[in-house]
Amino acid sequence: MIWLTDKITFPDYKFTSKEGIIALGGDLSVQRLIFAYKKGIFPWFSEGEPIVWYCPFDRMVLFPNEIKVSKSMRKIIKKNQFTITENKAFTEVIYNCKTIHRNDGLGTWITNDMEEAYIKLHKAGVAKSVEVWLDNNLVGGLYGLEINGMFCGESMFSKVSNASKLAFIYLAQSKKYRLIDCQVYNTHLASLGAKEISRDLFLQILKNNK
Repeated sequence: MIWLTDKITFPDYKFTSKEGIIALGGDLSVQRLIFAYKKGIFPWFSEGEPIVWYCPFDRMVLFPNEIKVSKSMRKIIKKNQFTITENKAFTEVIYNCKTIHRNDGLGTWITNDMEEAYIKLHKAGVAKSVEVWLDNNLVGGLYGLEINGMFCGESMFSKVSNASKLAFIYLAQSKKYRLIDCQVYNTHLASLGAKEISRDLFLQILKNNK
């Protein structure tokens, strides 16, 4: 496994392990993170571990025109009970993604250093959030990066049923992105129309989105 130095660079894709790991170490500077995402690479690790950088062979993505909105979700949207905003509460969204209890165990990978790094990316105008409000209370949302015409999703949360789905559907229907990167497979996003494509195809789309 290749360890990164202070130099902002990554190994050739051929060095990716079967688990999708391309490198270890380095830092979470704004410059390195932007460089990584432009190459289809993202960090994913737990507190107390070295930084682990991934570029999986199968990439979970959503082509926005393939979003699946169920009949029940259409009814919820039609009721207009929720308010959806962008970049109004980024720090609150990432904090909730970090701390909310998840039955699947996901979410704990947002370490303190990761939280700080993505807040810096937000201040740099690269990371953005979508918030879902009910009675002026933040009840759901998601955050990620805007890279080369693509939205690279990082995490989402819900405090009430369907709140994260509303944020995701809103993002897909905004017509701002040619592709939404969901990174790795999960059933929740698959139910909304996301699917796996090859890394080669993903990197080709990423390159062509410049």
